[in-house]
Amino acid sequence: MKSSYVLKIIENNMDEYSASYRRIAEVILEQPEKIVRMSISKLSQLANVSDPTIMRFCAMLGFPGFKDFKLHLAKELALKENYVHWSVEQNGNPDSYIRRVGIATISTLNEVLNSINENDIEELVEILSNAKKIEFWGQGASAVVAQDAYHKFFRAGISCATTSDPHMQCMSAGVMSKGDVVVAISHTGKSENLITNAKIAKAQGGIVIGITMNSSPLAKICTHTVGINVDEDTDIYLPMLSRLAHLMVIDILAVGVMLKKGKQAMDRMRRMKEALMQIKYSSVDEESEE
Repeated sequence: MKSSYVLKIIENNMDEYSASYRRIAEVILEQPEKIVRMSISKLSQLANVSDPTIMRFCAMLGFPGFKDFKLHLAKELALKENYVHWSVEQNGNPDSYIRRVGIATISTLNEVLNSINENDIEELVEILSNAKKIEFWGQGASAVVAQDAYHKFFRAGISCATTSDPHMQCMSAGVMSKGDVVVAISHTGKSENLITNAKIAKAQGGIVIGITMNSSPLAKICTHTVGINVDEDTDIYLPMLSRLAHLMVIDILAVGVMLKKGKQAMDRMRRMKEALMQIKYSSVDEESEE
């Protein structure tokens, strides 16, 4: 039965648990603060059990699933109102949260950077450079990343578009052809609409590149995947670290494509900059009018 003292219940019943349940319980009791932002696959790895075993453990405690257990645990740990950032305490002072957020971000981006395979990136740069058209898809917080990607790749001279509307994605997927590329961006990779639309695009001959967690449902159906395994539970916290990691990957790919296209991309960028100079505010123009 659910209780506001779920950790105490787990501790009191340790002797009655099976070997697998005991391993799960030990991990939870050792690091409860980390559990609330941990994926089920990560916990199963630490406890050396299967995902279904963790689901059964949660059901035994009275929770429909692991997500519900984590939400309840977060409340128990006095994080009920801290749905902002896992590294920040609710009543932290400015110096505390400034440094904590900054350090957590730098550490996460460094881990992601070290996990990126250079050969995989080179292959994706080649695909994107030769694409007839690129569509960037994202929903929710990932829609912002998709929009940023569109701005960068548009400057490289590649025909591209972006949309967060699943119906528009579906219609576009239906008319994909060989040479078209979809970049599907999602931290959890669990959006049913995004997965369905990616499947349609792939079936029509398009290449689907996923920027998501390695083990996500989206990753399993993509042609290529850039695995971004940021341990940030967006069911509880605002998507911050995962979004920044996705933006970094987009920047890497965009720079790679620019370099691949060489003079063609550089000339296009120069013309764009010259055009922008004509609409930017200039104090010199203002002074000449006086």
